[in-house]
Amino acid sequence: MTTAGVLLDVIDLHGEVTELGLDLPGVMDLVVRKVLDLVQAQGAAIELADGDSMVYRAVAGSASGQLGLRVDRANSLSGLCIATGSWLKCDDTLVDDRVDLVACKAVGVRSMIVVPLSHRGQCVGVLKAFSSEPGHFSDGDAAVLGLLSRVVGTTMYWATRYGESDLFHRATHDDLTGLANRALFMDRLHAAIAAARRQEARLAVMLLDMDGLKQINDGHGHAAGDATLMEFSARLNQVVGERELAARLGGDEFAVLLAHAGEVDDIYALEQRLRATLAQPFEVAGLQLRLSASWGVAQFPRDADDADELLALTDERMFKAKRARKTLAEGGQADGGLFI
Repeated sequence: MTTAGVLLDVIDLHGEVTELGLDLPGVMDLVVRKVLDLVQAQGAAIELADGDSMVYRAVAGSASGQLGLRVDRANSLSGLCIATGSWLKCDDTLVDDRVDLVACKAVGVRSMIVVPLSHRGQCVGVLKAFSSEPGHFSDGDAAVLGLLSRVVGTTMYWATRYGESDLFHRATHDDLTGLANRALFMDRLHAAIAAARRQEARLAVMLLDMDGLKQINDGHGHAAGDATLMEFSARLNQVVGERELAARLGGDEFAVLLAHAGEVDDIYALEQRLRATLAQPFEVAGLQLRLSASWGVAQFPRDADDADELLALTDERMFKAKRARKTLAEGGQADGGLFI
């Protein structure tokens, strides 16, 4: 891509960012997707520092399966980038002692480039691009990533300038509902599975899909739809309890991580509480609306041995429950969930 083409793409990106407003997770997702084309990378990620770890908060391309994963800050190129505050390039991971070679081999990374992300004068994370080819990136690519990192940094600043929430809350929570977002949910899920393996314990995941949100949006407007999402989220958060995690993954899709209550009795009790709270209608703009959802549940390690398999099975069960609801005769009562 020519220099002029790159600049035009960056200008277009600024327009898309403006449309997203203060949606920090949305901006981060947009930027990592843009990286793939601008520097011809196979994968891209935004990692934010969290204590001694770097956490993948936005991913694209071949990095898509790494959302929420943590890497050791002290033994990674990303951690060194934060420590030095300057961009770094690795031409070949096989001969570069600054990288975590085991991790790079696991995901097929041979070259990478990382640039720092700054928020209010402090380096808080990195924007990273990588490739399976050695020597793939140039110094010019670093300049392009530097432009994109400024877009993210500016959004970080304005997203937290006037709000009470700090940077990491905005990066890990859904603006509309206040629930955890997909990045935080995946972070907690990976950590919970690792802990369950060590302790030989169980955990469970529930995926939920709201029923009828499109009809509410179409019939009563998006303000009513947003109010429905917020009410659903509030009720879900109430029935989950303080030790578990409820998240909005996007649109009308939600999730619950039961890291401390993964037994069958715990899951059944949660489902009963959920049915009871969704049975109660609520009012918005003089309208009385009803809430409903379909869900699926799966356990670790009984049903699956890793996060991807667990979520895939839970998703499959959720859609099976949704199809079952649709086949019921009008006026029938459907069981919203499916746990096998």
